[in-house]
Formats: sequence, C-alpha cells, structure tokens
Amino acid sequence: MFESAGRLVYRGRWTLLVLSLAAVVLAAPLGMELFGRMADGGFDDPAADSTTAAHWAEDWYAADTPDVVVIYRHPTVKVRDARYKKAVHDSLRKLPGRYVRTSATYWTTGSKRMVSKDGHSTYALVTLKGDGQRAYAEVADRLRDVENLRVQVGGPVPLLAELNDQSAADLARAEAISTPVLLVLLVVVFGSLVAAVLPLVVGLVAVVGALVLLRLLTEVTDVSVFSLNVVTMLGLGLAVDYSLFVLKAFREEIRAGASNEQAVVATMATAGRTVAFSGLTVATALLGLLLFPQMFLRSIGLGAAAVVVVATAAALLVLPAVLGVLGRRVDALRLTPDFGYARRDGGFWHAVASSVMRRPLLHLLAVTAVLVALAVPFLHVSFGNVDHRVLPAASESRRVAEIVDRDFARNSMSPIDVHVLVERSFTDDPATPGPTGQGHSAIGAVTPVTPSDAKPLANRIRRLPHVTGVEVAGLSQEGGAVRLAVRYDRDPMSEEARALVTAIRALEPGPNVRGVVVGGPTAAQMDLMASLAATLPWMALVVCAVTGVLLFAAFGSLVLPLKALLMNVLSVGASFGVIVWAFQDGHLASALNFTSTGTVEATVAVLILAVVFGLSMDYEVFLLSRVRAEWLRTGDNAAAVAAGLRQTGGVITSAALLLLVVIGAFSTAGITIVKLLGVGMFVAILVDATLVRALLVPAAMRLMGGANWWLPGPLRRLHRRVELPEGPAEAPVEPVKEEWYRPLTRGGRPAVFGADTDPVITLAKPVPSADRPGWVRVTEGRTRVVRTDGSGWRWVEVDE
Repeated sequence: MFESAGRLVYRGRWTLLVLSLAAVVLAAPLGMELFGRMADGGFDDPAADSTTAAHWAEDWYAADTPDVVVIYRHPTVKVRDARYKKAVHDSLRKLPGRYVRTSATYWTTGSKRMVSKDGHSTYALVTLKGDGQRAYAEVADRLRDVENLRVQVGGPVPLLAELNDQSAADLARAEAISTPVLLVLLVVVFGSLVAAVLPLVVGLVAVVGALVLLRLLTEVTDVSVFSLNVVTMLGLGLAVDYSLFVLKAFREEIRAGASNEQAVVATMATAGRTVAFSGLTVATALLGLLLFPQMFLRSIGLGAAAVVVVATAAALLVLPAVLGVLGRRVDALRLTPDFGYARRDGGFWHAVASSVMRRPLLHLLAVTAVLVALAVPFLHVSFGNVDHRVLPAASESRRVAEIVDRDFARNSMSPIDVHVLVERSFTDDPATPGPTGQGHSAIGAVTPVTPSDAKPLANRIRRLPHVTGVEVAGLSQEGGAVRLAVRYDRDPMSEEARALVTAIRALEPGPNVRGVVVGGPTAAQMDLMASLAATLPWMALVVCAVTGVLLFAAFGSLVLPLKALLMNVLSVGASFGVIVWAFQDGHLASALNFTSTGTVEATVAVLILAVVFGLSMDYEVFLLSRVRAEWLRTGDNAAAVAAGLRQTGGVITSAALLLLVVIGAFSTAGITIVKLLGVGMFVAILVDATLVRALLVPAAMRLMGGANWWLPGPLRRLHRRVELPEGPAEAPVEPVKEEWYRPLTRGGRPAVFGADTDPVITLAKPVPSADRPGWVRVTEGRTRVVRTDGSGWRWVEVDE
C-alpha cells in the first residue's frame, strides 16, 4: 500500500507541489479570519443545572446580565458626591443606543455593594446589543472618556477580546522564537541548509491548515479561544517531527545509491508507514475528547485531530514530492557534518543499548522509581476552574475582576445564582382554546410572579452557614421565575462554597414552587467535575481499545499494545505530577510568570491527558517499527531490541529536541492554560524520549523475550489479512536447488553456515527448523527458516 502510494507521489510530484502551493496561498486569508470569531468559556456541561441557570440568566434576565464592567475611581472625591454621579451618568448617556441596551449604576440601583469599602470607587454594569464583540469595539473608547475619573474596563466581553488579542500575540511570539532556533538545530542535525528548511516548509503548511480548519469549524460550532495556540503548537511540532523521520529515510536511500523514484518509494514503505500509524494513534487519542460534552474539549479535540491529519498528510505527500524533485540535491548547501544519527559503530546509542541488554532489570526498576517519584505530587491534586487569572497580571480585564473582588463586597460579581420556578394559576377559568370570534374566548391571564413567591426559600437560604445576604436579582414573567443572588464569605472554589451549593440544592423549595435550579461559578465547577468523572472512563476505554487495535495491526502482537499502554500511563503520571508541583503548588510561578490559583483546571487536565497520551505513543511507534523489522530479520529478540534502539535513538532524540523547542516557545504564552499544556507536553516528551523509550521500553522488552511477539493462531491469521508490511515488496524468488546445512558452532560464538564453495552466512545464533531441528535451509544467500511455533515460512536477510 505505502509502496504504491510512494510511486503515485513520485509520478505526480509536480502536480502535488503546484496544488499544495495554490492551496496554501488561497487558504491563508481564510485562516486569518479566525481571529475574533472564537468563543470564550465552553467549560460547562450543556445538560447540567448550572448551565441551564446560565442560559436562563441570559434569555430571561438579559437586562440584568452585564457584558461590561466599568470601574470608576477618584482619589479624594467619594461616590456619594453629586459631581461623581454627574460625571459617570454623562459618560454613559453618550453611549450610542444602537450598541448599548442598558446600564446600571449605584445611583440607579441603590445597591451598596456597588460602592468600594473606602467609598472612592464604584462600577457600572453595561449590557450590549447584538454582536457583543463588535458592539464593544464601537464603545470601548467612549467608556473610558469620563471627566476627572480614572476608568478601567473589564467584564465578559472585554475579557474575550483580550483573550483573542493575547492568543494572536502569543502565536506570533512563539513562531518568532521557535523558527530561527529550529532552523539552527535542523542544520546541525542534517548538515545541509536545503534539508533543514524542508521541515519548516511542512510546518508552515500544517500551521496554515490549522488556522483554516479552525476557521471552518466556527461555521458549524463554537470554537474555544484557547484552541488557537494548542492546535497550532501541535501542528507545527508534529509536522517537524514527522518530516525528520521521512528525511532521514530518504537520505539513507539516496546515499545507498537508489534513484529518486526508488528512494521515494522505499521511504514511503518504511518511514511513511511508521508516520501514518503514528499520526493515526495521536489523532485517535485527541478524538477521544469528542466524547465530552464541553465545547472547550470538543472544539480542541476536533481541531487538534484534524491538524494532526494535515501534518501527517503534508509529511507523506508534500515532503516526498519535494524530495522526488530534489533527489541528491537535498544535501546541497552543506554547512556542517550531520550529527543527528549514530555512527556506523553505534557510538553513544550502541553503548546505551549494550548497557540495557546487560542489566535490563536494574534499568527497569531504576526508571520506574524515577517516574513514580515524579508522579507523587499528583496525589494531592486539587481541581479548579478557568477564570480571569489565565490572563497576564497586567491585563485590564483581570485587574478589574481583582479590584471588584478585593475592594467591593466579596463575591459581588460571582454569587450563587438561584432560579425559583413558581407554580402559577389562571386568573380566570381558562376557556377552550380557539380563535376568538368563532365561539371561543381568549385564555385567561396567569398569575404574575412577584418577589414574595421566593421569600420562604430565601429565608431558609439566609440561615445556611457562610451566607451574608440573599437578594432578588430579577423577575421573569415569561419564564415564571424569581432569580435570587446568594452572597457568601468564602472563596467560590472552597469546600465551604461547594457545601453551600449542595445545601441549597437539598432545601425543601416550599409552597407554590415547581422547581429550583442553582447556578453560578461554584455550582458550575461541581457540575463540571461530575461530568468529567462520568465521561473519562469511557474516553479511556475507547482510546485504549482503538490504539490497541492500531498497534496490533502495526506490530502483530497482543503483548506490545498492552506494554505500550502501561508505559504511557507512567509517562502521563510523571507529567501530571510535575504539573501539580509547578502550577498548583506554584513552584514555577516566578520562572514562567503566572499566578498560581492553588488548583489545576479540570478540563485542561483532560486535554493534557489526551495530548500527552498521543505524543507518548508517537515515539513508541517509531521504536517498535525498527525493533519489529529486526526481529523479522533475525528472529533474536535481544538483538532486535538492541538494533532498534541503536537505529532510532539518535533520530528520536533529534525529533524530541525539535518538538521541545516548539513547545518551549509556546510555553512563553501569556495565557496560563497554554503554559500549563506546554509544560505538561514538555515534561512528557522529555521523559518519553529519554527515560521511557531509551531505557524502560528496551529493558521491558529484553526481559519479556519472545513473549513480546506472542499472538494466538486465529489472531495471527487475522493479522496477516490486515497487516501493512514495512519495506518495499520483494520480487519473487525463482525456484533454485536447495541444500541443507548443519550449523557449525565455534565456542559459543555466532554460528557460521555454508561450505567452501557457498556464500558464508552469519546469524546472531542458530535458528532451528521445525522440520529438521538444528538445521537451516540456504537458498542463494537467503536463509529460509520455519518458526518453531509453527507460524509458517519467513525470509530473513543475511550477509553474504
């Protein structure tokens, strides 16, 4: 399959390149439209009570739900001064009516909570019309134009605007940092400027593809504002990663004397197969996020999986087409020797492989102990939610939220939101429905809703611990509901606040009440955790099952997929432990310039789980592909593991280093969520490319021996049908005279087979024949053997 694909790519290389260039040029402007079209939030469960409460707050009490919070302050004049009132109201009256629906101030509401503790500050709540982002852009300057008062603007709509701007700035900065560093490292790895530029070209295609895919997604669903950096980081990183493996294979074929077409075909049949399986496993892990109802996870999961497919396709189509055109010129403009791969004698990776093969149990125990130690901080993890603190400390929207929480009544902007649904009756006996004037009378009016309908429940709420006040925040005659704002004196994410929400939900609603729905930040966090806990096991089951099937198809073993999943658990555990230590405990707050909230955001933790799981499987596939090829060639498990590590150690390390550069650049983002994801990925890749792939996996495979490749008979037959073999298909061997030779051993050293007039054939050890134990069959420089488990004939390449 991959060999045929290689031929098609080579034959249509110019067409592919022209179409790819046209697609990038035409699609880039569409991708730029993404900025400003992304949505904030998306961390709630659409089926949860807290989400229902939020929707009602927007639909039923739109005038009471502010889009913008404007803080006014004067150093000497107090809010109760008439001049203060005049300055604020004059400013608000100048706002265009086509953009502003309502505004509320201390003077219009009489609410004491809208005056700061020192009496010098107040805030106004502004509700916008239509498209909030567009309306805010039109009135932002006028909101700040207030005579003699210092003004700061925040609230949901300005916060989203700042997130959009920060995401764009973070993306530009990350690319400015990573691109020159990547170019230098690629020159060091390949030695050639031409070869070094090619992964960056593939990365550019992936980034443009990421922006276009996200832009198209905005037409059918909301896309989280946080997805831009996440998806772009994955697309660029994986594009460079996969390009490295394809380039390495192509250059080796060219140096071995292959023609351009032969090199492309062989590259697709070996590295191309591995990249395809790797891309599928990463995309599978990310698609597991679609099982969650939260928009944040679904939009990032869909966008990230799509960009992985784009990066994989670019590495398997665009890059081979370019290589087919360049041929030996891929090594043009040589600047340095290429240091990216091991020497012929094995070098460093030969020493590592030899050490692991000699003492596998020691390496297994030592590495496992290190990974468990890194994971220990996760035992005291505390989950929180996303708030204004994801923005940099200098952000105006963040400062507004902090000022309101610090200088005004506690939780004045984040009360527990209680909606009391009132039982209503008709004021007159309802008549039979039907058109008036045709023997029918109109339906009688229903009893209007009043604050007194919620009074019994409000009184019970006031008696609960930590409640400081209960206010009527709105009435909805359409919905038949009374909205209560419950004030309390604890942090919204504290245990006491959660206990308070639980207590309110458990209260007897009282007479004439048909239901009570509780929302607000605390209730939303509780509902979110319940939703994630219910969905996470299903995600794990589906992702592990699909990944296991892919690994079975790739490697023809039941043991290797299980081992890969176990190794990934260790990698993910180490990554999560470092995240808790760095972000929840705040040990990297100064170094990475963020504010520790004392929690880890729950949905981001799930996102990290999916991304890290996929990336950890990435290098597993590359390593096992080479090990399996050696196993099929020699039948010696220890020799196959050692050879696979020697062959992939240098290139996996180089690929990991390049990916770390991309992730490290994005970890400088101003948005804490992107920092958190970047650090989690950074740790996972660092651990995976060093401790896990270089030491733990080889040690485990050495200890398991031939059991690595165990496969029951029925599954073996199934695998033969679905297997996509690695390497170009061999031409049929013409029947020749076959002779039997008994193995000759020399003091336990490698056996030599053959006679004086025949080619000398050396194997790592004698491979017994099922037909004649202790014998092998030789046919013109190839050894044809039968597996002792009765699996059938296979060909083993040998040195002549």
